[in-house]
Amino acid sequence: MTEAVAGEVVLSVNGTYRSVPSGWTLAKLLASLELDARTVVVERNGTILRDRSSFASLDLAADDSLEIVHFVGGG
Repeated sequence: MTEAVAGEVVLSVNGTYRSVPSGWTLAKLLASLELDARTVVVERNGTILRDRSSFASLDLAADDSLEIVHFVGGG
């Protein structure tokens, strides 16, 4: 596990530890990963987050465990 630096939180994203600035929301994390909230499913600490409109106000916390699955179109 990665050690937290002052002003940052450490969380797990798809099994990889990542440090993000304190106060970051799920929406900011998705933007930093270049993922569109409309095309992902997010599980936080074992619970699927169904309300995408809450992503902008959902603060990330130390030791959160996120699983993010994104959809890719094709034919």
